[in-house]
Amino acid sequence: MKSGRVPTRGEKAGSTSASTQQRGDRAETKALAYLQAQGMELVRRNFHTPGRGGGEIDLIMRTTDGTLVFVEVRQRRSMSHGGAGASVSLTKQRRIIFAARHFLMRLPHLPPCRFDVVALEGEEGQWRVVWTPGAFVADGY
Repeated sequence: MKSGRVPTRGEKAGSTSASTQQRGDRAETKALAYLQAQGMELVRRNFHTPGRGGGEIDLIMRTTDGTLVFVEVRQRRSMSHGGAGASVSLTKQRRIIFAARHFLMRLPHLPPCRFDVVALEGEEGQWRVVWTPGAFVADGY
């Protein structure tokens, strides 16, 4: 028996395609490189809140003016259903905001903040990067 792993829906047995997690990691690496090329500095990668039901932030970046940027990275092969950017639901936004507040509680003072989305559209290796600064706000949450 090879790995004993059961193929996921849409995946053929014995498939050598990258797992969703591996593709996600590569997408985050691509997004990170893109944002660094725009002059941002990495503060933290894959920040998780403790406990169940919390949130996770893919990238926390800092701009040259000191703004802290909480970045959600989304990758989709297809533009159907609105593509990668449209997949950041209100529920996902709330979880990101929750995690951002948890992160900010640890800081001695609150810097200016914003929430960005970096969407990678298309096939890996030919990704089109779509960066949306200020994609959503924390008002009301």
